[in-house]
Amino acid sequence: MICADTSSFIAFSRGERERDVELVVQALMHRLLALAPVSVAELLSDPGLAPSMEKVVLGVPRLEITPGYWERAGKLRAKLIRHKFRPKIADTLIAQSCLDHRVPLVTRDEDFIPFQQLAGLQLL
Repeated sequence: MICADTSSFIAFSRGERERDVELVVQALMHRLLALAPVSVAELLSDPGLAPSMEKVVLGVPRLEITPGYWERAGKLRAKLIRHKFRPKIADTLIAQSCLDHRVPLVTRDEDFIPFQQLAGLQLL
């Protein structure tokens, strides 16, 4: 199982053909793709999202929030801030979802590199 970040899923929805999109396509075909709840909210908040793509988003399994998630996410963000990074809340929540479920994140967003360096987030 892999988790797609919002950036890679948007690229997929636009028909782009980079490595991250190929990973999303392969994972979708083999039913190995998941989305963090925050990514679902980000994707569905696009007023221009095509109904067919909304159906795809809603059909992808979600990484469920586990007990203590919010506390772990807050501490994770504090750790990055202590190391002089400026993590976005949404990125922190996506990273924490992946860490909790031990799944790698496919992304084109370099903002996740500090989560890899300091928390062991696996990036594809």
